[in-house]
Amino acid sequence: MEAKIEIKPVKIADHYKEISAMMHELHLHEHSLFDKTASWSDIEDSYMRHVIHMQEEHDGTCLVAYLNGAPTGFIFGYVEDQDDSRIEIYKGKELYISDGYIAKEARGHGIYTKLNKEIEKIYVEKGVRRICRHTLVNNTRMRMFLEKQEYSVTRLLYEKWL
Repeated sequence: MEAKIEIKPVKIADHYKEISAMMHELHLHEHSLFDKTASWSDIEDSYMRHVIHMQEEHDGTCLVAYLNGAPTGFIFGYVEDQDDSRIEIYKGKELYISDGYIAKEARGHGIYTKLNKEIEKIYVEKGVRRICRHTLVNNTRMRMFLEKQEYSVTRLLYEKWL
């Protein structure tokens, strides 16, 4: 039997438990790549409040992928309005994709690619022509995915922890 993948937009506030559980898994993965990543139990309330706010007040979209009816991954992004302090030539709204995750057992089936294409399509139809994303430098799997999807590195973030 072939796996059935369905992608649905959801309101995070209405699917809090489901999204938070996937965010928790995302945070565990990020912590494995960067030990300064906060524990999900320490930030869950504030971060979930943040993504709910961004969805409601900044034209945010959360797409959930369901594999044979069970939630297996998500992608979340929202619109950022640029002010006149930016140095780039682009002066429109931009989509910031802040979070995304696919359950380990569902990886390798193109689900994240489908989520990414769908969220891009939604915002291209709204007139967005710039999409920004961040990933950890040692997240080679995501970096390879982004490059395959025609994203390019434009800035590097340097940190010094004192």
